[in-house]
Amino acid sequence: MIDVTNDCNNLSFDVELVYKAIRITLKAHNLDNCEVSVLLTDDSRIKELNREYRGIDSPTDVLAFAMHDDQDSKNLNPNVLGDVVISLETAERQAKAAHHSIDREVVVLTIHGILHLIGFDHKTNKEANVMFEKQDYLLKSICHD
Repeated sequence: MIDVTNDCNNLSFDVELVYKAIRITLKAHNLDNCEVSVLLTDDSRIKELNREYRGIDSPTDVLAFAMHDDQDSKNLNPNVLGDVVISLETAERQAKAAHHSIDREVVVLTIHGILHLIGFDHKTNKEANVMFEKQDYLLKSICHD
């Protein structure tokens, strides 16, 4: 099951692209039957979450909350991957800075968040190379611009 909630009413974009990005990312990793939720929100809400869960008192573009990232999660349903939170306000600023659409930026952030749920990270150069290569490949299969 894929659940996408948009509680940021001041920005519009094609939410279907978020669903597509999730489906393609999961399928590419043979995780078609997994459950994921994505919350599209604003800077204020993501700042609260970033402060509460990461100790960083500022907004960010994307947060990923994996259900299976520690020993305590071994008894949880393996098909429930976790939650992704995306700030549409930050996405809009980043899209403008990169000279592309908010649709494309939200797709990038969705793929990025789902990859984190699957277990990818970018703490080292080697990890970053693998993760961003996968992210770019998946992005090209969704956005053809």
